[in-house]
Amino acid sequence: MPKCDGYKTKQREVIEKVFALSGGHVTVDSLLEKLNKKGESVGRTTVYRTLEKLESEGKARKYISSPGESACYQYISKAHQCSEHFHLKCESCGRLIHIECVHITELSKHISDTHNFKVNNLKTVLYGVCEECAVK
Repeated sequence: MPKCDGYKTKQREVIEKVFALSGGHVTVDSLLEKLNKKGESVGRTTVYRTLEKLESEGKARKYISSPGESACYQYISKAHQCSEHFHLKCESCGRLIHIECVHITELSKHISDTHNFKVNNLKTVLYGVCEECAVK
């Protein structure tokens, strides 16, 4: 079987298309489920390798928020950049939420200006409980 390195295989194209259309964040399991629903037979290892390759190309972002938890991937299109906001991770349901807020921008600027430290917003995740889980 041809490798994904250097060129696109049919499986890689299918994985990337389903991943791009999935919206939000996916795990390998959820991506495999979406592929199976579309009648695509793709192995788990191929999905892992493709996601890692997409990450190395800057087309995907990988989040591992807790030890022992499945990695979560986000598709990055040219139109959608994810570098100027933080992420909120619900410790109850596992949901990953983008937060774009002037106060977060101000916080990043304050940390940079006052503490001479540049926050990597691509990897910044704040943990807590989302509104839906808090109501339960």
